[in-house]
Amino acid sequence: MKRPFTILAVLTAALLSWGLYGALVTAPTEQTMGDVQRIFYYHVPSAWTAFCLFFVNLVASIAYLARRNPKADALALASAEVGVVFCTIVLVTGPIWARPVWGIWWTWDLRLTLTLVLWLIYVSYLILRRFSSSGQTPVMAAVLAVLGALDVPLVYFSIWFFRTQHPQPVMGGGGSIDPRMLHVFFINLAAFSCFGALVCWSRYRLEVVRREVEEAQALESLLAPRGSR
Repeated sequence: MKRPFTILAVLTAALLSWGLYGALVTAPTEQTMGDVQRIFYYHVPSAWTAFCLFFVNLVASIAYLARRNPKADALALASAEVGVVFCTIVLVTGPIWARPVWGIWWTWDLRLTLTLVLWLIYVSYLILRRFSSSGQTPVMAAVLAVLGALDVPLVYFSIWFFRTQHPQPVMGGGGSIDPRMLHVFFINLAAFSCFGALVCWSRYRLEVVRREVEEAQALESLLAPRGSR
């Protein structure tokens, strides 16, 4: 277990370093937007990683509803937590780019609004997991996760089927991109994917250990002599 984790950690560090160098040095400056366009190399990979983690959350939640597997529930929680972090990065980097390009920090554009709704759904999921003491909390959270995942395709396809202020997709949307930009983009896409997997893996292992400790403490409390309690 330690060796694969170490390999992934080293690979992630290498890709993040390579991606940073590419985003700041290798990639050419976009003619219209200037250097602010370089946020693209972090904004889009963060969104991709968040979507992947929410998909993991969906699969793990369905697995928990089907089999009541506590490890599936632990993976659902871990992926949701890390996914919210990356979704937050999306919501922060977007307005930073929008201010100099659009002249405003925020507009109730369809994709922006749906992304905010997605973030609020999974924040609600985490609040439910944190503050609810009901024995049915994992089940309620899993149902919420399944419903929340329906917003992911809405966010992705919103600019394909509706006229929005958000830029249209460059790849597959009739646009073009400099090959050097595309190269750096894919490096950062791989880097953020590995980084998301690494953090989620770490959080999952921590959650499993936490639950094992709690179970051991509960069992010890039950088995302890009545007079020693």
